[in-house]
Amino acid sequence: MIELKNLTKKFDDFTAVDSLNLKIETGEFFGLLGPNGAGKTTTISMLSTLLLPTAGEILIDGQTLTRQRPDLKRKISVITQEYSMRQDMNMDEIMEYQGRLYFMPLKQIRARTEELLDFCGLINFRKRSVRKLSGGMKRKLMVCRALLTDPEILLLDEPTAGMDALSRRQMWSLLRQLNGKNLTILLTTHYMEEAQSLCGRVALMNGGRLEEINTPAYFIDELGAYAVDETTADGGKSSYFHNREEAIQYLSGIRGQASLRDATLEDVFVERVGKHLSPP
Repeated sequence: MIELKNLTKKFDDFTAVDSLNLKIETGEFFGLLGPNGAGKTTTISMLSTLLLPTAGEILIDGQTLTRQRPDLKRKISVITQEYSMRQDMNMDEIMEYQGRLYFMPLKQIRARTEELLDFCGLINFRKRSVRKLSGGMKRKLMVCRALLTDPEILLLDEPTAGMDALSRRQMWSLLRQLNGKNLTILLTTHYMEEAQSLCGRVALMNGGRLEEINTPAYFIDELGAYAVDETTADGGKSSYFHNREEAIQYLSGIRGQASLRDATLEDVFVERVGKHLSPP
Protein backbone atom coordinates (compact mmCIF):
# COMPACT_ATOMS: atom_id res chain seq x y z
CA MET A 1 0.00 0.00 0.00
CA ILE A 2 1.09 3.57 -0.75
CA GLU A 3 0.24 6.24 1.80
CA LEU A 4 0.99 9.94 1.46
CA LYS A 5 0.80 11.94 4.67
CA ASN A 6 0.69 15.74 4.42
CA LEU A 7 3.07 15.47 1.46
CA THR A 8 4.33 18.93 0.52
CA LYS A 9 6.83 20.24 -2.01
CA LYS A 10 7.87 23.89 -2.25
CA PHE A 11 10.21 25.54 -4.73
CA ASP A 12 11.24 28.79 -3.02
CA ASP A 13 7.91 30.60 -2.50
CA PHE A 14 5.93 28.37 -4.84
CA THR A 15 4.03 25.39 -3.39
CA ALA A 16 3.78 22.69 -6.05
CA VAL A 17 2.19 20.05 -3.80
CA ASP A 18 0.27 21.20 -0.75
CA SER A 19 -0.37 18.80 2.17
CA LEU A 20 -1.39 15.82 0.05
CA ASN A 21 -3.07 12.94 1.93
CA LEU A 22 -3.80 9.83 -0.09
CA LYS A 23 -3.97 6.02 0.26
CA ILE A 24 -3.58 3.67 -2.69
CA GLU A 25 -4.29 0.02 -1.98
CA THR A 26 -2.10 -2.86 -3.13
CA GLY A 27 -3.13 -3.99 -6.60
CA GLU A 28 -5.12 -0.82 -7.30
CA PHE A 29 -5.09 1.04 -10.64
CA PHE A 30 -5.28 4.67 -9.51
CA GLY A 31 -5.45 7.82 -11.62
CA LEU A 32 -4.14 11.27 -10.70
CA LEU A 33 -5.90 13.90 -12.81
CA GLY A 34 -5.61 17.65 -13.05
CA PRO A 35 -4.70 20.54 -15.33
CA ASN A 36 -1.11 21.48 -16.16
CA GLY A 37 0.59 22.72 -13.01
CA ALA A 38 -1.71 20.75 -10.69
CA GLY A 39 1.23 18.97 -9.03
CA LYS A 40 0.86 15.52 -10.59
CA THR A 41 4.40 15.13 -11.97
CA THR A 42 5.90 16.61 -8.79
CA THR A 43 4.01 13.98 -6.78
CA ILE A 44 5.34 11.21 -9.04
CA SER A 45 8.86 12.63 -8.69
CA MET A 46 8.63 12.47 -4.89
CA LEU A 47 7.29 8.91 -5.01
CA SER A 48 10.30 7.94 -7.12
CA THR A 49 12.61 9.85 -4.70
CA LEU A 50 13.84 11.99 -7.60
CA LEU A 51 12.59 14.93 -5.52
CA LEU A 52 12.60 15.10 -1.73
CA PRO A 53 9.50 16.38 0.09
CA THR A 54 9.65 19.73 1.83
CA ALA A 55 7.33 18.29 4.48
CA GLY A 56 5.26 15.18 5.10
CA GLU A 57 6.15 11.58 4.28
CA ILE A 58 5.56 8.67 1.93
CA LEU A 59 4.87 5.22 3.37
CA ILE A 60 5.29 2.01 1.39
CA ASP A 61 3.60 -0.87 3.21
CA GLY A 62 3.81 1.15 6.41
CA GLN A 63 7.51 2.03 6.11
CA THR A 64 8.86 5.52 5.37
CA LEU A 65 10.32 5.87 1.88
CA THR A 66 13.67 7.67 1.71
CA ARG A 67 16.67 7.61 -0.61
CA GLN A 68 18.43 5.54 2.03
CA ARG A 69 15.92 2.69 1.72
CA PRO A 70 16.97 0.74 -1.40
CA ASP A 71 14.73 -2.13 -0.31
CA LEU A 72 11.67 0.11 -0.64
CA LYS A 73 12.94 1.90 -3.76
CA ARG A 74 13.35 -1.47 -5.47
CA LYS A 75 9.59 -2.00 -5.12
CA ILE A 76 8.96 1.03 -7.34
CA SER A 77 9.53 1.59 -11.05
CA VAL A 78 8.79 4.72 -13.04
CA ILE A 79 7.87 5.43 -16.65
CA THR A 80 8.35 9.12 -17.39
CA GLN A 81 6.86 11.36 -20.07
CA GLU A 82 10.19 11.66 -21.87
CA TYR A 83 12.04 8.88 -23.67
CA SER A 84 15.09 8.22 -21.51
CA MET A 85 17.03 5.60 -23.46
CA ARG A 86 20.24 5.73 -25.46
CA GLN A 87 19.39 5.89 -29.14
CA ASP A 88 22.32 3.73 -30.27
CA MET A 89 21.45 0.75 -28.03
CA ASN A 90 19.17 -2.11 -29.06
CA MET A 91 16.51 -3.64 -26.79
CA ASP A 92 18.73 -6.35 -25.34
CA GLU A 93 21.41 -3.78 -24.51
CA ILE A 94 18.89 -1.43 -22.88
CA MET A 95 17.61 -4.24 -20.67
CA GLU A 96 21.07 -5.51 -19.75
CA TYR A 97 22.23 -2.00 -18.85
CA GLN A 98 19.20 -1.54 -16.59
CA GLY A 99 19.74 -4.90 -14.91
CA ARG A 100 23.39 -4.19 -14.20
CA LEU A 101 22.40 -0.92 -12.51
CA TYR A 102 20.45 -3.07 -10.05
CA PHE A 103 23.25 -5.66 -9.72
CA MET A 104 21.11 -8.41 -11.22
CA PRO A 105 22.93 -11.59 -12.33
CA LEU A 106 23.39 -11.68 -16.11
CA LYS A 107 21.52 -15.00 -16.40
CA GLN A 108 18.53 -13.49 -14.61
CA ILE A 109 18.64 -10.36 -16.78
CA ARG A 110 18.58 -12.41 -19.98
CA ALA A 111 15.78 -14.69 -18.80
CA ARG A 112 13.67 -11.76 -17.62
CA THR A 113 14.37 -9.83 -20.85
CA GLU A 114 13.16 -12.77 -22.93
CA GLU A 115 10.00 -13.02 -20.86
CA LEU A 116 9.19 -9.30 -20.94
CA LEU A 117 9.96 -8.64 -24.60
CA ASP A 118 7.76 -11.59 -25.51
CA PHE A 119 4.99 -10.39 -23.17
CA CYS A 120 5.04 -6.91 -24.73
CA GLY A 121 5.19 -8.18 -28.31
CA LEU A 122 8.70 -6.87 -28.93
CA ILE A 123 10.70 -10.09 -29.16
CA ASN A 124 11.11 -9.92 -32.96
CA PHE A 125 12.59 -6.42 -32.74
CA ARG A 126 15.10 -6.99 -29.97
CA LYS A 127 18.15 -6.22 -32.13
CA ARG A 128 16.70 -2.99 -33.53
CA SER A 129 18.27 0.20 -32.15
CA VAL A 130 16.09 2.59 -30.17
CA ARG A 131 16.37 5.31 -32.83
CA LYS A 132 14.69 2.98 -35.33
CA LEU A 133 11.72 2.11 -33.09
CA SER A 134 8.28 3.64 -33.45
CA GLY A 135 6.92 5.77 -30.62
CA GLY A 136 4.66 2.96 -29.45
CA MET A 137 7.53 0.45 -29.43
CA LYS A 138 9.68 2.85 -27.41
CA ARG A 139 6.92 3.16 -24.82
CA LYS A 140 6.56 -0.62 -24.62
CA LEU A 141 10.32 -0.96 -24.20
CA MET A 142 10.18 1.53 -21.35
CA VAL A 143 7.53 -0.69 -19.73
CA CYS A 144 9.79 -3.72 -20.15
CA ARG A 145 12.72 -1.85 -18.63
CA ALA A 146 10.57 -0.71 -15.69
CA LEU A 147 9.38 -4.28 -15.04
CA LEU A 148 12.82 -5.88 -15.24
CA THR A 149 13.38 -5.74 -11.48
CA ASP A 150 9.91 -7.18 -10.79
CA PRO A 151 8.55 -4.10 -8.96
CA GLU A 152 5.37 -4.04 -6.89
CA ILE A 153 4.47 -0.45 -7.82
CA LEU A 154 4.51 1.14 -11.28
CA LEU A 155 4.38 4.93 -11.59
CA LEU A 156 3.20 6.12 -15.02
CA ASP A 157 3.55 9.80 -15.86
CA GLU A 158 1.57 10.32 -19.09
CA PRO A 159 2.81 7.02 -20.55
CA THR A 160 0.87 7.31 -23.82
CA ALA A 161 1.68 10.94 -24.62
CA GLY A 162 2.30 11.28 -28.35
CA MET A 163 1.06 7.79 -29.21
CA ASP A 164 -1.34 7.17 -32.07
CA ALA A 165 -4.78 5.73 -31.20
CA LEU A 166 -3.85 2.12 -32.01
CA SER A 167 -0.61 2.18 -30.00
CA ARG A 168 -2.43 3.81 -27.10
CA ARG A 169 -5.03 1.06 -26.99
CA GLN A 170 -2.31 -1.60 -27.18
CA MET A 171 -0.69 0.05 -24.18
CA TRP A 172 -4.00 0.04 -22.31
CA SER A 173 -4.34 -3.69 -22.92
CA LEU A 174 -0.79 -4.25 -21.64
CA LEU A 175 -1.40 -2.19 -18.50
CA ARG A 176 -4.62 -4.08 -17.76
CA GLN A 177 -2.73 -7.36 -17.94
CA LEU A 178 -0.07 -6.03 -15.57
CA ASN A 179 -2.66 -4.78 -13.11
CA GLY A 180 -4.32 -8.19 -13.32
CA LYS A 181 -1.09 -9.63 -11.90
CA ASN A 182 -1.67 -7.47 -8.76
CA LEU A 183 0.78 -4.75 -9.78
CA THR A 184 -0.14 -1.45 -8.13
CA ILE A 185 -0.30 1.28 -10.78
CA LEU A 186 -0.44 5.05 -10.34
CA LEU A 187 -1.24 6.87 -13.57
CA THR A 188 -1.18 10.53 -14.54
CA THR A 189 -2.75 11.35 -17.89
CA HIS A 190 -4.45 14.09 -19.88
CA TYR A 191 -6.45 11.47 -21.79
CA MET A 192 -9.68 11.23 -19.79
CA GLU A 193 -10.83 8.24 -21.84
CA GLU A 194 -7.68 6.47 -20.65
CA ALA A 195 -8.41 7.16 -16.98
CA GLN A 196 -12.07 6.20 -17.36
CA SER A 197 -11.14 2.92 -19.05
CA LEU A 198 -8.30 1.85 -16.78
CA CYS A 199 -8.64 3.32 -13.29
CA GLY A 200 -10.70 1.95 -10.44
CA ARG A 201 -10.44 5.30 -8.67
CA VAL A 202 -9.24 8.73 -9.68
CA ALA A 203 -8.19 11.81 -7.72
CA LEU A 204 -8.76 15.36 -8.94
CA MET A 205 -5.86 17.72 -8.22
CA ASN A 206 -5.50 21.43 -8.77
CA GLY A 207 -3.03 24.01 -7.53
CA GLY A 208 -1.11 21.35 -5.62
CA ARG A 209 -4.16 20.32 -3.60
CA LEU A 210 -6.20 17.14 -3.68
CA GLU A 211 -9.83 18.06 -4.36
CA GLU A 212 -11.74 14.77 -4.43
CA ILE A 213 -11.28 11.01 -4.85
CA ASN A 214 -13.82 8.58 -6.24
CA THR A 215 -14.55 6.14 -9.06
CA PRO A 216 -14.96 7.43 -12.62
CA ALA A 217 -18.52 6.10 -12.58
CA TYR A 218 -19.34 8.10 -9.46
CA PHE A 219 -18.03 11.35 -10.91
CA ILE A 220 -19.98 10.79 -14.14
CA ASP A 221 -23.21 9.89 -12.33
CA GLU A 222 -22.82 12.93 -10.08
CA LEU A 223 -22.53 15.19 -13.13
CA GLY A 224 -25.29 13.43 -15.03
CA ALA A 225 -25.00 10.27 -17.07
CA TYR A 226 -26.50 11.81 -20.22
CA ALA A 227 -25.23 14.83 -22.13
CA VAL A 228 -26.97 16.98 -24.69
CA ASP A 229 -24.60 18.94 -26.92
CA GLU A 230 -26.08 21.89 -28.75
CA THR A 231 -24.69 24.42 -31.20
CA THR A 232 -25.07 28.00 -30.04
CA ALA A 233 -24.12 31.44 -31.34
CA ASP A 234 -20.96 31.45 -29.20
CA GLY A 235 -19.85 27.96 -30.21
CA GLY A 236 -21.82 25.42 -28.21
CA LYS A 237 -22.72 24.11 -24.79
CA SER A 238 -23.40 20.81 -23.04
CA SER A 239 -26.20 20.10 -20.58
CA TYR A 240 -26.25 17.06 -18.30
CA PHE A 241 -29.11 14.92 -17.05
CA HIS A 242 -29.44 12.02 -14.62
CA ASN A 243 -32.45 10.65 -16.47
CA ARG A 244 -32.45 9.70 -20.15
CA GLU A 245 -36.09 10.67 -20.59
CA GLU A 246 -35.37 14.17 -19.24
CA ALA A 247 -32.45 14.48 -21.66
CA ILE A 248 -34.65 13.45 -24.61
CA GLN A 249 -37.37 15.88 -23.55
CA TYR A 250 -34.82 18.71 -23.35
CA LEU A 251 -33.37 17.69 -26.72
CA SER A 252 -36.81 17.78 -28.37
CA GLY A 253 -37.26 21.42 -27.33
CA ILE A 254 -34.07 22.62 -29.05
CA ARG A 255 -34.60 24.29 -32.41
CA GLY A 256 -30.97 24.28 -33.54
CA GLN A 257 -28.47 21.45 -33.97
CA ALA A 258 -28.13 19.18 -30.95
CA SER A 259 -27.33 15.57 -30.07
CA LEU A 260 -27.65 13.15 -27.15
CA ARG A 261 -24.76 11.02 -25.86
CA ASP A 262 -23.42 9.34 -22.72
CA ALA A 263 -21.45 11.65 -20.43
CA THR A 264 -17.77 10.86 -19.91
CA LEU A 265 -14.99 11.55 -17.45
CA GLU A 266 -13.75 14.22 -19.85
CA ASP A 267 -17.03 16.08 -19.27
CA VAL A 268 -16.42 15.86 -15.53
CA PHE A 269 -12.89 17.17 -15.96
CA VAL A 270 -13.97 20.11 -18.12
CA GLU A 271 -16.78 21.03 -15.74
CA ARG A 272 -14.63 20.73 -12.62
CA VAL A 273 -11.61 22.54 -14.00
CA GLY A 274 -13.67 25.24 -15.60
CA LYS A 275 -16.15 25.85 -12.79
CA HIS A 276 -14.96 24.32 -9.53
CA LEU A 277 -11.21 23.75 -9.49
CA SER A 278 -10.45 27.22 -10.88
CA PRO A 279 -6.95 26.59 -12.30
CA PRO A 280 -4.42 29.39 -11.67
